[in-house]
This record gives sequence, structure tokens and C-alpha cells, in this order.
Amino acid sequence: MNDIKITVLGSEGVGKSALIVRFLTRRFIGEYASSSECIYRKRLSIDGRQLNLELYDPCSQTCEGKSSLNDQMQWADGFVVVYDISDRSSFLAAKAIIHLIREQHLGMTKRDADSAVFLVGNKQDLCHMREVEREEGQHLAAEAKGHFYELSAAEHCQEVALMFSKVIRNAGLSGKFKERRRPSGSKSMAKLINNVFGKRRKSV
Repeated sequence: MNDIKITVLGSEGVGKSALIVRFLTRRFIGEYASSSECIYRKRLSIDGRQLNLELYDPCSQTCEGKSSLNDQMQWADGFVVVYDISDRSSFLAAKAIIHLIREQHLGMTKRDADSAVFLVGNKQDLCHMREVEREEGQHLAAEAKGHFYELSAAEHCQEVALMFSKVIRNAGLSGKFKERRRPSGSKSMAKLINNVFGKRRKSV
């Protein structure tokens, strides 16, 4: 059975946790403040293959910590970088994160790197407050040789599911070209794995 590891990155408040929970449970959570990072785990079937999926939500990712991002690179098969279309500063943060990912991927095969990054403009339901045009997101994703989606975790359950399914497929493809590694931070990562939904039921 394949293990697929996806890291979801972006600045605070862009809806990373909401996207993950919408995908895993089909439910939407509104205001969501998490003070800890966590790994969501799920077994699922994609194209008839059984997969063990791990989705890492590092709480609020800042661009200062190159080393921490580097640790996540070693761990992850793919990346979802999220920004809020009604918050330009979150788009600039996403841009910085993508540039760091591209730097780290310079030594990887082209096919591997190209499949690894998905840029997601979230909160499309707030388009009346839009600060980032769709074309800007498309341009950034194309520049990074990644994929682009604009959607709403609040309203687009099906689109969120389709986006994550494509991420998982591409991460599985890229994983075939990688040597499976055991990062130095694997012990601390293991500590993060817990029953997230049991722990956070009051937030849902």
C-alpha cells in the first residue's frame, strides 16, 4: 500500500484547516484557530489503489524558517500552498513559500518537481472583497510550473475533493521517482500524529 504525504502551507487565516477538514469529512468549519500543528491521516482508494494519506497542517507557516520548510520538503511528496483571495498579504506569503519550494526542488527531476506544487486561491465566496485577481494566481502557478485552483472551502465541497484527488495522484506519481526517505525529524513528526477530530470536536 502506498503512503502519500502532502503538506498544506500558507499564512494564518487563509483556510488551510478548513480545506483539509472539508476534504476529509465533507463538513465545513468556519472560524478555526489552531495553536498546534498536526497531521491528519486517512486511508482512501484512488483509481482502485489503496493509499495511506497523511496531510500535514503546520498551523500558520511563516517564510522566515527556511530550515523548517526544508524539513517539510524532505517529508512531503506534494505541496498545497493556500492564499485568501481577499487578502493580498496572504498571496505575497504564498509567493514567497512557492519560491522557497522551487529553490529546494532545483536538484529534483523535472517531472517530479512539476507535479509537486498546487497553488490554491481560497474564499472565492468573498469575491466582492477580492484583492487578488484570478490571473495573478494563474500566472504565479505557471511561473512555478505548478497547478492552480481558485475555490471556496465554504461552498465548493466537490471542487475541494477534486483538487485534493489531483494532488494525491500527482504526489503518487512523483513518489515513484523518489527514493523513500526517513527524515531526521521523523520522531518529532510522529509526536504530532493524533486523533485530531476527537481532540477538536468542539471546533467543528
